[in-house]
Order: sequence, then structure tokens, then C-alpha cells
Amino acid sequence: MNDQKLIVVTGAAGFIGSCMVGYLNKKGFENLILVDEFQEEEKELNLHQKKYLVRVEREDFFEWLEKENPAIDFIFHLGARTDTTEFDYAIHEKLNVEYSKNIWNYCCKKNIPLIYASSAATYGGGELGYKDDHELVEKLKPLNPYGVSKNEFDKWVLRKIQNTPPEWCGLKFFNVYGPNEYHKARMASVVFHSFNQIKATGKVKLFRSHKEGYKDGEQLRDFIYIEDVCNVMCWMMEGMLKARLNESFGQGQWAKEKNGIYNLGTGKARTFIDLVTPIFETLNLPVNIEFIDMPMDIRDKYQYFTEADMNKLTAAGYSYAFSSVEKGVSGYVKNYLQPQQYY
Repeated sequence: MNDQKLIVVTGAAGFIGSCMVGYLNKKGFENLILVDEFQEEEKELNLHQKKYLVRVEREDFFEWLEKENPAIDFIFHLGARTDTTEFDYAIHEKLNVEYSKNIWNYCCKKNIPLIYASSAATYGGGELGYKDDHELVEKLKPLNPYGVSKNEFDKWVLRKIQNTPPEWCGLKFFNVYGPNEYHKARMASVVFHSFNQIKATGKVKLFRSHKEGYKDGEQLRDFIYIEDVCNVMCWMMEGMLKARLNESFGQGQWAKEKNGIYNLGTGKARTFIDLVTPIFETLNLPVNIEFIDMPMDIRDKYQYFTEADMNKLTAAGYSYAFSSVEKGVSGYVKNYLQPQQYY
């Protein structure tokens, strides 16, 4: 099934997108169309030694599709403006809502299965919980323009339920960490920043808690390793491609009633102290944490607890175990951060 499939990956030079390209290569998929803004030199190394057919600039993509009319088998729409500290909603609306609508409509027109990136940022402060129930989407109140844009697209998708790609999924990524985030600067994961702090100073700085009921460093997040994210997406894609072929693959085939918006975390919240401890251990250093005040610009928009309800994905047939924080962080440090390697 692998060799002939033509697959689009948007956001292909970014963190999750480039890891997905590498993961697809490992699975034997090399007929890839990569879409992104490719001018950023820092992101170029994310695509080093990756195998693909062509790169297309994000701004030119729909014009290119019109001209080339490729027989696309699948689209991963992972490109987005992901900066949660960018408060100009117009930027998020253009890139995360309008562009995504164009991708969706193209998939509908050409009958192409689609997986797109949503975000756990849609859940806001978590007042309504973290259940990937379609009924909740209209009620969610994200805390920043990025989360708003992701939720606006989810809402739009659910209103289009009579006009959808043949098979589709939106994935609410929780706190993803792993290789190929070197270019993300302030928006890189806590693991990345902590590793660099520890290497430079022997200690790590974590935010104090500014909320009753949470001790310093014990704010809770659902941290998921990038390889697990890629595995879920590839599993979904393969099920959808089997459905395209109308082959009798039993439970491996994706049924249309599985289409929808899914959480993608581990289902187990961990503290930031839990997250940084394996870095010290992997580097054979004593745990040394300094607590600092949270910046004012994010203090009132900060999530103190996130934990994905993963029952929906399990019910869809996904049965692989997720990496623990200990295993994921240790692997990230040993295999990528210390040797400065890319996925």
C-alpha cells in the first residue's frame, strides 16, 4: 500500500510536521508533497535527509493544486500559526481558520481523506473538562487567540457535517515534546528549555504557582511524546486508506462513523517536576529546581491542569501504549538533545 500513495503534509518543516514526514519515511511512504514556508533556515535541518517528491510554498499551494491536479491519496494538515503569545487574532484567523477551510473544501471536492491539527488550547481553563465530545465544542472558551482560532475551525467543521471529506479526523494535540523543535524559540517545549538550562547552569527554572491548590512546579499537564503522536496519525491514515480500497481488513479499516474530533494526549496528567526530573537523571545530575514568577502576560491565561480523556480513541480501536514521561523524556535527551540530532 505504501509505495504508490501520494500524501500531502502541510506544516512539513515545523516540529510535528517534519517528525511526521520522518515517520512516514520510516513506514515506507516517500511520495510526499511538503507544504510550508521554506525560507526559514532554522527549519531547514528538520527536513535534512527526508525523502519526498516536491516542496510547495504555503501561499502557492492552492494555485499549484489547480495547475498540477495531482491524484492525492491523503492530506495531513498540520500547518498553523501556533504562537499562543500572538494576540493579533487576524493572523490566526487567516492561517488557522481560513486556510484550513480551503484545505477542507479541497478534500471534499476531490474526495480525499484528511487529518487536521486542532489543539488542547481549545479547552481553555478546563472548566468543562477535557472530553472530546462534539456537543462541548460550541461551549468552549479558549484563553488565547490561537486556541480561539482552533476552536472556531472545529465549530465550522461540525456545522459542515453533511459536506465532509470521505474520512476525516481533527486531533486535539495536548503538550507535545520531542525532536525537531530547535527552531521554536519561546514556544519550544519545557523539556527543550530545561535541558538547555541544565546544561548551562546545572539547574532549571520552573514557574511558581499563582493559584490556590497547586504547589510550585506541580501544575499538571498531559505531556505526549512526538513519536506517539505520529503513530496515532499513521494508524488512522492506514485505516482510512484501507477504507478507500474497500478491502476487508476487519478492525484495521476505518469506518465513517469514526470520523470526528479526537483528543491526542496520554490520558495521564503529570507535574512539571515529573517532567524535568528525568532530564537530570539522564544527565547524571542532582535535581536542582529554582521557582520563578510567571510572566504577567500569560498569568491570567495559564492552564493549571490538562488531561486528555482518551476513551474515544480507544473505542475507535487504538490499543498501543503511550510513552511515560520518564521514558519519553529520557529518550528525547539521550537520542536527540545530547547528540543534537534530528528526527
